[in-house]
Amino acid sequence: MRISVIGCGYLGAVHAACMAELGHDVVGLDVDEDKIAKLAAGVAPFHEPGFDAVLKRGVESGRLGFTTDPAAIADAEIHFIAVGTPQLSGRLGADMSYVAQAVRTIIEHAEPGTERPVLVAGKSTVPVGTAQLISDEFDGSGKNLVLAWNPEFLREGYAVKDTLHPDRIVYGLPDDVAKGEAAREVLNQCYATMLEAETPLVVANYPTAELVKVAANSFLATKISFINAMADLCDATGGDVTRLAEAIGYDDRIGPKFLQAGIGFGGGCLPKDIRAFMARAGELGVDEALTFLREVDTINLRRRDHAVRLAEEVVGGSLSGKKIAVLGITFKPDTDDLRDSPALDIASKLWAAGADLAIVDPAAGDKLRERRPDLRVPETLEEAVTDADAVMILTQWRDFVDLDPTSIRDLVAAPNIIDGRNVLDPKRWSDAGWNYYGMGRGVSIW
Repeated sequence: MRISVIGCGYLGAVHAACMAELGHDVVGLDVDEDKIAKLAAGVAPFHEPGFDAVLKRGVESGRLGFTTDPAAIADAEIHFIAVGTPQLSGRLGADMSYVAQAVRTIIEHAEPGTERPVLVAGKSTVPVGTAQLISDEFDGSGKNLVLAWNPEFLREGYAVKDTLHPDRIVYGLPDDVAKGEAAREVLNQCYATMLEAETPLVVANYPTAELVKVAANSFLATKISFINAMADLCDATGGDVTRLAEAIGYDDRIGPKFLQAGIGFGGGCLPKDIRAFMARAGELGVDEALTFLREVDTINLRRRDHAVRLAEEVVGGSLSGKKIAVLGITFKPDTDDLRDSPALDIASKLWAAGADLAIVDPAAGDKLRERRPDLRVPETLEEAVTDADAVMILTQWRDFVDLDPTSIRDLVAAPNIIDGRNVLDPKRWSDAGWNYYGMGRGVSIW
C-alpha cells in the first residue's frame, strides 16, 4: 500500500520504517529538516535497539522515504497521524497544536478518494473526543476522507518488536457503518501480516479506542506508584519491598510486572498521559473519577526527593562538595530519551544541592552534554566513580546491573552504593565491602 506517516519523531519514524519492512511504500513527513535528512540517509536520530537495521533496509529498498514537502503525501491510501502531544506548559492538558497542523496538512494535500475513501489513521495519544472532532472536520472538507483511531502501544527499547509483533491491534471506527467498514477494510489490508499471525484485534468506537492507551498507562502508573508506596512502608518498618513484590506477584490477579520499586516512572508517555487524562476528565465534568491519579503522580515525584535525601544521609548530611557518581541518566535502559527522566531530575537536584556530579550513560552522554553543559559527563564509568563518595545507579542499564563490585571498589573514596532501581544483589555488594542502600529493602538474613 502507499502510506504516509505525518510526524517522524520516535513513534512516527519507527512506524514508518516498520510499515516499509512489511512491504508497503512509505513516506514520512516532518518539519524538522535535520531529522528528515538523517532519516532519509538511513541514519537513526535516536537510540532504539533494532531500529537502525530496519530503517536502513527500508531506505535502501526504495520503499521508505522521508521529506519536509507535504505535497509528497498526496497519493497515499493511508495517512497515519503520529505527531507528539506534549504536556502544555504550566498545565496538565495535552498540546494538540501538532495534531491540528497534521489534520490541516492532510486536508490540503491528500488526494480525494474516488473508488473508496482515503483513510486517515490516528496513532497519537489524544484526549477522548478528539477523533470525532477531526472526523467532523474531514466531513466538511469536501474530500472523501474517513478517520479511524488506531492507538500505538510502543515501549521504548522494544519499539520495533512492538510495531511488527504487537500484543493487540485496536481499531476505533466511526459510527457510520459504511465508513466504518471501509476503514476496517483498508486497515486489514495494511496489517494483513499481523492479522494472519492471529494478533488479537479489538474493534470499537472512537472514544473507546482513544481511551485504551491512556487507560493502560494510568493502570501501569498506578501499579508502579503502589509498590513505591509500599517501599516507603518497608523503609519505615524494616521490610523488603522486593520480597513483598515477589509474594503478591504470584497472585495471578496482580501479576509480577510493574512491581519494581525504585525512583519512579518517567519518559515521554506515562507522566504526561496521566496528567492529560486528569485534565480531560475535569473538562468532561467527571474529574472525581480520576482523583486517585493525582496521588499516583505525587507518589511518583516523591520518589525522586527520597533518592536525594538518601544520598544526603549516606554522605554524612550534606551534599556540598561530595562527589556523586550517577550511573544512568535516561528514563529507562535501551534508549537515549531524557524526557521527564527521574534520573536526570535527581541528578539536577543533587547538583543544585552542591554535589560534585559525574554522570555516565551508555547512550545519552552526548545528548546530555549538549542539553546540560554545566554537568560533568565523563567518557568512562571508571572515571566517573574515581574518588566518589557515593555511587548511584539511576537507570538499570545491563552494563550497571552486571557490574562487578570488586572491579571499582578501590577507585571510590567511600564504598557507598545506592541502588535506585533495586536491581543489584545486596549480599554480593556487601560481601565485596560496599555499604548497600536500596529503595525499601530492609536488611534481612532471609
